[in-house]
Amino acid sequence: FGFREVISPNIYKKALWEKSGHWDKYAKDMFEVRGRGATGEKAHTEIGEDEAFGLKPMNCPGHCLLFASETRSYRDLPIRYADFSSLHRNEISGALSGLTRVRRFHQDDGHIFCRPSQIEDEIKQTMAFIDLVYRKIFHLGPYRLVLSTRPENYIGEISEWHSAEEQLKAALDQSGLDWKLNEGDGAFYGPKI
Repeated sequence: FGFREVISPNIYKKALWEKSGHWDKYAKDMFEVRGRGATGEKAHTEIGEDEAFGLKPMNCPGHCLLFASETRSYRDLPIRYADFSSLHRNEISGALSGLTRVRRFHQDDGHIFCRPSQIEDEIKQTMAFIDLVYRKIFHLGPYRLVLSTRPENYIGEISEWHSAEEQLKAALDQSGLDWKLNEGDGAFYGPKI
C-alpha cells in the first residue's frame, strides 16, 4: 500500500508539542520529563539540560518533522509513513482497562501527506487496506465505521474542514459499508474515521 516504515523517537522537546498544539490539548495525558537541571549554588548546567520534554503519546508531530526534513514537490505526493514504535499516555487510573486503555502500548499508526485532491482516493485505499487486514487476513468482524467531524475547539480553515469531511463521507458512502456520524468528535486538527 506504499507505506514507508519509520521509527520515530520516544521523547521530544516540549516546544515541539506546543508548536503542534498537542501540549495545549493533551498535556494532562502526557508524561513530562525534565532534564538534569541545575542544583546547588555552584551547579553548572549545559545548554538543554534544564529543558522539559514529553514522552510520545502519538506520532503526528514526529511524522510532520520527518516530512518537513526534505524539500518536496507536489509531484512527490502522496507520501505515506507507518510507525510501530511505543507510545505513552498518562491515563487516569480509573480509565485503565486491559488492552484498550493502558499507559504504554504499540500502535499500528500511519500518516499520509497528500494534496487535497488526493484525500478521497487515499481514504478509499486505506479502507481497502483495513478491510484486507481485518476481514480477509484475520477474519475479524464485523467492525464499525464512524466519521468524527470538526470539534468545537479546532485549528485550520473552516473551508478545509468542510472539504475534508465531504471527501471522507464520499469515501465511506462508496465503500458500501454501514457507517455512522459522530458530530464534533474529530481531532482538533482534522476529521477522522
